[in-house]
Amino acid sequence: MIATIILMIGVAYLFGSLSSAVVICRMFALPDPRTAGSGNPGATNVLRLGGRFPALLVLVMDILKGTLPVYGSYFLGIEPLYLGVIAIAACLGHIFPLYFGFKGGKAVATAFGAMLPIGLDLAGLLVLSWAVVVFISGYSSLGALVAVSLAPLFTFFIKPLYTLPVAMLSILIIARHRGNIVRLLNRTESRIWDKGRIKE
Repeated sequence: MIATIILMIGVAYLFGSLSSAVVICRMFALPDPRTAGSGNPGATNVLRLGGRFPALLVLVMDILKGTLPVYGSYFLGIEPLYLGVIAIAACLGHIFPLYFGFKGGKAVATAFGAMLPIGLDLAGLLVLSWAVVVFISGYSSLGALVAVSLAPLFTFFIKPLYTLPVAMLSILIIARHRGNIVRLLNRTESRIWDKGRIKE
């Protein structure tokens, strides 16, 4: 089983390393999301650079990068704690992609995809939390921070066995958003509809 766990950690990292934003932007002849817009290769930046359809493709691909390795590992009988490690590996692949110079995104969608196998009820609560915060504030980063912060609490009430793995994942995503947290506190963070040279 240890060999299987190590294999799936590697597979998850390699899956995560497929930078959806870079690939989709190349397909649609859009600017490189690592150097244009906010400089963050994620769906929000692609939305600003190329519109809804390319951004939707990026979002779906980023979610699948988390879902497929974790779901596959679940069916292989890997224990919840190690599923959390595999989920983190997928997110680390997105943050530090092997194929794209180790310059990646924030891994919010990939983390969401990794949590998706826990259940649609958790997914719905996370999406609702994000949407409410973004609707009220306009800050995508704040929505992500609130959603991932609430994720362990939601998981505790839905499937307590997965609370620790989800908490591990949440800590990683919050740490990745440290720059956003500073800008939110300084009131210099850009809203989701802002154009031009912006930060995520």
